[in-house]
Amino acid sequence: MLDIIKKVTIIGGHDKEGNLENIVLDLNVGEIISIVGPTGSGKSRLLADIEYMAQKDTPTGRKILINDGIPDISNRFSADKKLVAQLSQNMNFVMDVTVGEFIAMHCECRNVSDIEKTVTNIIQKANELAGEDFSYDTPLTALSGGQSRALMIADTAYLSTSPIVLIDEIENAGIDRKKALDVLVRKEKIVLMATHDPILILLSDKRVVIKNGGINKVVFTSDEEKLALENLKEIDNRLSSLRNLLRSGENIDSSFTL
Repeated sequence: MLDIIKKVTIIGGHDKEGNLENIVLDLNVGEIISIVGPTGSGKSRLLADIEYMAQKDTPTGRKILINDGIPDISNRFSADKKLVAQLSQNMNFVMDVTVGEFIAMHCECRNVSDIEKTVTNIIQKANELAGEDFSYDTPLTALSGGQSRALMIADTAYLSTSPIVLIDEIENAGIDRKKALDVLVRKEKIVLMATHDPILILLSDKRVVIKNGGINKVVFTSDEEKLALENLKEIDNRLSSLRNLLRSGENIDSSFTL
């Protein structure tokens, strides 16, 4: 098991052209950090440096500290001591088991004492995120994309020992984004999101802007941005209502506005 990790610190290295990042960035338990930048800018390299516990021995020259100290490098390749749990955009299951059997197997791997209760909690939380109910007996391969993503977020929150969770493009997951982030934060995870969604970016405590392979800047979400976020949420709710209307076969007229 991982020791209790409260903080991960990134000591800057350099970008693709050798320009120094000149930054010391703390990632704290309970924080939500968005990673923004164009495709190919270096977002994945930053995450790889964190997961590898880089010690100025990767292409970026960055250094990672754990709880203000140099991590035990022998943990780099340990499956039980991975720093980062990644939830990719596409979740495809091929195991011929039910949802409940799948979670129970994971519980056994983690030596969970009350497997039945944990399985029930994970399925309940996943249903809250997805909005499409499924049960213990639902075949794993029968889950929709949104249900699959919701299940893995709940599973990660309750069972993963990794202190950092990377979520890639949660805006396309078909789940309740705010609830998904809340459940991970309550389970004392450091949440990193690679996203282009302005609402998710403003929901984060800070955003790391990646440019040309380096950390270009770190922007802390301001009070004004939090106020703007409330307006964006209203627009987003209206869009969701419109989406549901059209999905159910209803019509709208020219008077419809956001």
